[in-house]
Amino acid sequence: MQSKLFTLALGGLIALGVTGAARAQDNPPPPQDQNQAGPPPGGRGGMRMDPNRQLERLTRELNLTTDQQSQIKPLLVDRAQKMQALMQNQSMSQEDRRTQMRTISEGTNNSIKALLNDDQKQKFDAMQANMRRGGPGGGPGGPPPPPDGSAPQPQP
Repeated sequence: MQSKLFTLALGGLIALGVTGAARAQDNPPPPQDQNQAGPPPGGRGGMRMDPNRQLERLTRELNLTTDQQSQIKPLLVDRAQKMQALMQNQSMSQEDRRTQMRTISEGTNNSIKALLNDDQKQKFDAMQANMRRGGPGGGPGGPPPPPDGSAPQPQP
């Protein structure tokens, strides 16, 4: 049960990163001072895309080794940089940016998966599946499903 919760939580974190990147396209970030490193604290999407926080979550949920962490962090940093560049590229249509963001995310996820053992891959796959289903924290703006698995009934 604990591993399922862990998997759901990690999936949610990854989903938030992708969702935050897609949503940030609608509201371009304010120009940053060139001397400032990284996203502004508390900025929209900044915490969701933070490679350090993503790595912490993956480490906790997948029980990553130190070696895996050192190999995965550059992948997360690269993804965050590419996503940020796409969000700032106003010459592309929103749909083209979304398509490229999905491609970047899939490529990063495949690279991460190649570094995992079989048990970690299963957990990572479950996290990804949960994210696509819009599970707890994985969907845009919806509450998590009830613990009994029943779906809330729409109100007339």
